[in-house]
Amino acid sequence: MSVLFVQALTFAQVEDAWVFFNDKDNVDASLADPISILTQKALDRKSNHGVAVDFRDVPVNETYITQVKNATGISVWAKSKWFNAVHVRGSQADINALLSLGFVDHVEFANSDLNAGRTLQPIGNKFAVEDSRVSFNYGQTQNQVEMLNLHLLHELDHTGDGITIAVLDSGFPGVNTNAGFQRLRDAGDLLDGYDFVDRTVNVYAFSSSDHGTKVLSTIGGFLQDQFVGTAPDASYYVFRTEDVLSENPVEESYWVEAAERADSLGVDIINTSLGYKGYDNPNYSYTSADMDGQTAFISRGANIAAEKGVLLINSAGNSGASGVNAPADAPGVFSIGAVDANGDYAAFSSQGSIVQPTQKPDVMARGSGSSVINFSASILQNNGTSFSSPILAGAAACLMQALPDLTPDQLKSIIRQSASQYDSPDFFLGYGIPDFNQALTIGLDLVEPDRFTFDVYPNPVRNRLNFRFPSEVETAEVFVFDVLGKLTMQVSISKGQPFTDMSSLSSGIYLARIVSGDQSSTFKLIKE
Repeated sequence: MSVLFVQALTFAQVEDAWVFFNDKDNVDASLADPISILTQKALDRKSNHGVAVDFRDVPVNETYITQVKNATGISVWAKSKWFNAVHVRGSQADINALLSLGFVDHVEFANSDLNAGRTLQPIGNKFAVEDSRVSFNYGQTQNQVEMLNLHLLHELDHTGDGITIAVLDSGFPGVNTNAGFQRLRDAGDLLDGYDFVDRTVNVYAFSSSDHGTKVLSTIGGFLQDQFVGTAPDASYYVFRTEDVLSENPVEESYWVEAAERADSLGVDIINTSLGYKGYDNPNYSYTSADMDGQTAFISRGANIAAEKGVLLINSAGNSGASGVNAPADAPGVFSIGAVDANGDYAAFSSQGSIVQPTQKPDVMARGSGSSVINFSASILQNNGTSFSSPILAGAAACLMQALPDLTPDQLKSIIRQSASQYDSPDFFLGYGIPDFNQALTIGLDLVEPDRFTFDVYPNPVRNRLNFRFPSEVETAEVFVFDVLGKLTMQVSISKGQPFTDMSSLSSGIYLARIVSGDQSSTFKLIKE
């Protein structure tokens, strides 16, 4: 009780706010020499997606920050180059006094009541498949991988290699030591990290939570024959932005700062299993009407990250009918809800509403009884959209590896199109559960619209072999040859019956040829 009383006194005296500056130093010089402010990987990613380097990429003027720090009663907690702003704490009077500084453009209080009469300013300017095969024994993660048909991409050697993911979360103890991440460390795929809450490089210290460790495990974790994350060969940055001991808007600012760093490092995907709506100080809390994708500071920052060419993937939230949290409400964010092992809606998964300007949630993945690795390398089952989001993020990384020329918006579109209820989305399941094998087909058709290629799955096959037809083909003949070139099977297939029974074949390796008219496609078939 004493702690609550002390906090109540503090709330009456200290406010959180964002202070926005009106200019930056050396903008022209920085934009003329972008390698001075961004990494080459970041520049390459932006160039690949047609994203310009602009004013927002230039760092905040450190002299301005110093002057704000030296102002009476003010402490600075975070900074944002995208917003050209700092997050401060102080009394309302001391924060308002900053408006007298010539370089301060405006102030925005976390307590929206203190912004009455102020107009908030707008922010910003507005293929051939490899013939290689990976075989994993998924163990405890089999259901959450195969639910998305992601194992079929893994078998094509699309395991996230070459894709960089930043995980923004609450703590990563054990990631630098335990066996569940040994494969990442040995491959040099655990790149770096930073703790924005405690301002330290020691991001692996136990910070009252191993939530980030569990989240990372669903993407990059690996224990031989026991556990395989959805993108085991991707590379990772880990950033702590959440302080689990309190809920304060400064965590939104930490998140934006980390997203800016991720962008500057050339990160391809950001996964966030965090959400913000209610705060310890109720004056700072957002209403359901505020979950409109453009009110919360973090949502506005997420939209900028999306503009910068980063694929933003976020948990929808665990609030059920109370709705999604920020930044899952943002149009630029791919928001992921939770289903159980059977693919049924999990009751805790946050539902979308007409308040969001785009369909929320976007799609679903397993979040009820998800398998995770904790700080001590134990495999557990946990519930939450915290885990459906990274499971999906890893799948997106594998798809991105397979389709490197598509933009994040194109990838999101084809994932939606592959989902189980694409034609009839709702506020519970969004577009449904994606089929990443189907998404790959859609993406390849987009990249090579004139290709004549059947998608065949599963491969290896035990009994039923399925075929996905090119758009212009209605019927075809399938010829299966053994390793000696002997014809062992011939069967007709059609769009109306796009499958055949392979149970009569002996186990082994075969060559299959699909013929339609004067076109043909040949592939290696493995019979289990």
